[in-house]
Amino acid sequence: MFLYQTTTRDSRTSASETSLVEATVLPQAGSRLQFTATAYCKGETTASGVGVRTGVAAADPALLPVGSVVRLETPNPRYSGVWTVMDTGPAVRGRTVDLYLWSCKEALVFGRRPIRLTVLRLGWNPQNSIPGMVDSLFRKREADSKRPVEPAVAPAPSVPLPSAPLPSAPSAEAPR
Repeated sequence: MFLYQTTTRDSRTSASETSLVEATVLPQAGSRLQFTATAYCKGETTASGVGVRTGVAAADPALLPVGSVVRLETPNPRYSGVWTVMDTGPAVRGRTVDLYLWSCKEALVFGRRPIRLTVLRLGWNPQNSIPGMVDSLFRKREADSKRPVEPAVAPAPSVPLPSAPLPSAPSAEAPR
């Protein structure tokens, strides 16, 4: 008698496999990843030398280097949007993004929550950006400039039309 052990793929095993793969993949421009978000409110200058302000985030430089631009999707639309990674921190390691909020009370209420993060640009290099509309317009312009130019057709010489004398205007004097 033969006995075989088989594994059946179902939604439970597929979900754990995709989360395992996602956890080991390094972020690239355009990738959508699961991260954890926290908030901070203290400090005056970021690791990049820029003053802290709304829209600044801190991240692990091994995953999201300084200068990276990310889009966050959170359940609260107040925190969803585009953030720039301008800071690092000793407590920000792995798949964690720390968002700067002006109010410390608001930062405490924010707490720790799961978010969806889309990498728009990885680091300072514009080559590490996701292709967008501007990029496609530049490519179109480049393709148009490399296209051979057709010779322009010279317009036919214009022949002057015979001019007729203009009628004279009646004089202001009355006939005598």
